[in-house]
Amino acid sequence: MSEFSTTRRVAMAGLAGVVALAALPGRALAFTTAEAEALIDKVVRDINRIISSGKSEAAMIRDFEKIFVDYADVARIALLVLGPDGRAASASQKSAFTRAFQGYVGRKYGKRFREFIGGRVEVKSARPVKSFYEVRTITTIKGYAPFEVVFVVSARNGRFIDMKIEGISLVKSERSEIGAMLDRRRGDLNKLIADLKTIG
Repeated sequence: MSEFSTTRRVAMAGLAGVVALAALPGRALAFTTAEAEALIDKVVRDINRIISSGKSEAAMIRDFEKIFVDYADVARIALLVLGPDGRAASASQKSAFTRAFQGYVGRKYGKRFREFIGGRVEVKSARPVKSFYEVRTITTIKGYAPFEVVFVVSARNGRFIDMKIEGISLVKSERSEIGAMLDRRRGDLNKLIADLKTIG
């Protein structure tokens, strides 16, 4: 892989993914590729206007978190990321983790907004796969070679549930990071939840 590391690709594609999926409607395949691409371009322009508006980083992070909440299946992603460690969690712990994870994602990827200036996401194809849709795109970020991102959209609710950056699952990458965080806290989920509120 190029000097543009896998971790950095995941971070940048995470932002690109939410931007792109913000443009997808509940009926994921109701759009043609050209229509989806036009909407993505509009969303990217809107986000660039937010960046150039002079908002503080904190305000941009809040905007990013809102996009994530509005267009991603946050609860499902949070539980997928928590993985086996979530099986023993109580309903209240799952809910608290979801809220903490939501903020963590907003901060982690929201800080990348300025790096996305001049970026472009182009939809290349879409296909149904079992209970979800795969939307194949090419993401271009200024100064780096274009790379493929496949967005996974639930057929049940039309919301984003994962993305694969050159074959690497964002959910699996975050699961590994969250798992390591939990291990460092000796499996104390409540401590992880508390700490996630400031990490990112």
